Amino acid sequence: MGWATMEGVSANSGKHRVVIIGSGFGGLFAAKSLSGKDVEVTLVSRTGHHLFQPLLYQVATGILSEGDIAPATRDILARDKNVRTILGDVHEIDIEARTVTSRSLSQETVTPYDSLIIAAGAGQSYFGNDHFARYAPGMKDIDNALELRGRIFGAFELAETTTDPEDRERLLTFVVVGAGPTGVEMAGQIAELSHKTLAHEFRHINPRDARVILLDGADQVLPSFGDRLGGKTRASLEKRGVEVQLGAMVTDVDGSGIDVKYKDGSTQRIEAMTKVWAAGVAASPLGKLVAEQAGAEIDRAGRVQVEEDLTLKGHPEIFLVGDMINLKGYPGVAQLAIQGGRYAAKEILGRLEGKEPQAPFVYKDKGSMATISKYSAVASIGKIKLTGFIAWLAWLAVHLMAMVGFKNRVSTLLNWIITFVGDNRNERATTMQQVFARNAMDDLGRDAYPELPRRGHEEQRDAS
Repeated sequence: MGWATMEGVSANSGKHRVVIIGSGFGGLFAAKSLSGKDVEVTLVSRTGHHLFQPLLYQVATGILSEGDIAPATRDILARDKNVRTILGDVHEIDIEARTVTSRSLSQETVTPYDSLIIAAGAGQSYFGNDHFARYAPGMKDIDNALELRGRIFGAFELAETTTDPEDRERLLTFVVVGAGPTGVEMAGQIAELSHKTLAHEFRHINPRDARVILLDGADQVLPSFGDRLGGKTRASLEKRGVEVQLGAMVTDVDGSGIDVKYKDGSTQRIEAMTKVWAAGVAASPLGKLVAEQAGAEIDRAGRVQVEEDLTLKGHPEIFLVGDMINLKGYPGVAQLAIQGGRYAAKEILGRLEGKEPQAPFVYKDKGSMATISKYSAVASIGKIKLTGFIAWLAWLAVHLMAMVGFKNRVSTLLNWIITFVGDNRNERATTMQQVFARNAMDDLGRDAYPELPRRGHEEQRDAS
């Protein structure tokens, strides 16, 4: 039996209680917008950091450390005195009682709210084939990035020592599934690793012999960027040695490879030890949890149909933002979460001040960008389409300024200078634990998360 506690930070203050679930872009910007206001804010998150997810692939490929893109949430909010953070995985939301229940190990915390902002983001979707995840990690969190770092660099190390030519070929084949921005960036970086960074570091293998294969069921790379930029991106990837295979549907994934079926009906087996899944997202299950209680619609990706002010049907006190919402076909990108978090915070404050409701939420598209390799990127900003070095500079500037915290910007900039001026990558440390812990914890199930030790526990157990 776990501990249960009632969060009472604002129980006696008489102030409006706002609970925010998630420390991503939506949750963090909502908290910052409520900072210093006459409200009590509690931010509940399953992690103790704010993740700059667009740069996860740079952690996976040795450019940045996890600390560069994941500053501690408490550090970010240290000066926001009306904001409290709680580490816990939310597993229950009672919209009638207006409570949020979170768990950290065996300890449960029940937090009451007057207004609720759910910004829990999205996870990886395997389109109903969740067993693929065992052999093809996604790119959604720090654990994924560190695991992939170990798998990518470890593949070269194992290839160096094997005497079997078929094993060597399998180890030096890397498959990336999904030709969106994340997939393009991963494929480009693995190609750059093999052709430049690692090219002269081994004695029995030639890293340049590595195959990097990019698969997608669509008919072009970067479909959301348009035909012109998608075509240029494909040409740039192929110039750097990436094999682009479109109209390709993954039918099976196992430890040694991947099975593919093409639109013409043909099939292919690709022998590859390292697989990266960068296709598809599924909204947090918390969306379904509240939608079922409220009778709101949910799409196939688990996104909730929200009202035009981002509130849950029949519950104006509950806001959903970011990847979790289904509204006017808006894309699940960081800017949507940022704008949604700010909108929700402003609406809550406006209500408390007796102001008229805001105009319906409208997403302002600030464009999309993706890097291909060093000095090469694509950018779509309204009618402006950029490629090559100029797009790469724009990408650097936008992502550097979007990072939270001066220290992280400086650290990231220094690492970029080291990486981009030369071909070195400082962040290449890996461990066996990083590679295998995820699957081991899945196999252990609940036993992987022991109860929180407490005084007298051992005596009670012995007595029984």
